[in-house]
Amino acid sequence: MQIYASVSLNQNPIQPKTEQISEVAQQDTQANESSESEKNSSTNEDKKEESIKKAQERQVVAKLQARDSEVRAHEAAHLAAAGGIASGGASFTYQRGPDGKMYAVGGEVPISISGGSSPQETIKQMRQVAAAALAPADPSPQDYAVASSARSEEMRALAELRKEQAEAQKELGMQKYAQNANESDRGAQDSF
Repeated sequence: MQIYASVSLNQNPIQPKTEQISEVAQQDTQANESSESEKNSSTNEDKKEESIKKAQERQVVAKLQARDSEVRAHEAAHLAAAGGIASGGASFTYQRGPDGKMYAVGGEVPISISGGSSPQETIKQMRQVAAAALAPADPSPQDYAVASSARSEEMRALAELRKEQAEAQKELGMQKYAQNANESDRGAQDSF
């Protein structure tokens, strides 16, 4: 009877337990949801970070690909303009991208800038060196330096050529003077 009275007093003896279980279950659910939310949040953050990292890697690869194309076109322009004065093919400096591939980030074409056997030959070669150095659409500072050096060498050869021509002209003038003097002397002897 006491049990009955106890039940009667509580009117619904299962309810408090159910409420307690519901509250505990709710707390567990909230804790699980919170934990799950944290996991999802952590997972979402990881996914976001990974996505950002991949996007950055794609950007780096795209820049490396563009630079590779630019460098190869630049050196090809040097080679095409150099013709016979190139003393070898293009060589490249490489950088490994985040995708593991190697990309050309620099390059050079060896060009002979030795003078010719005559001033005319040197002038011709130096003009070709300058043209080869400035052949790319966007010459580098080194390209400008090579072209400048070639132009200086060309100017020296031009000065030497002018000096030779002046000496030849002087010699020719002296020969003509001597010839005219001899003819004059003969004419003067004939008139006596």
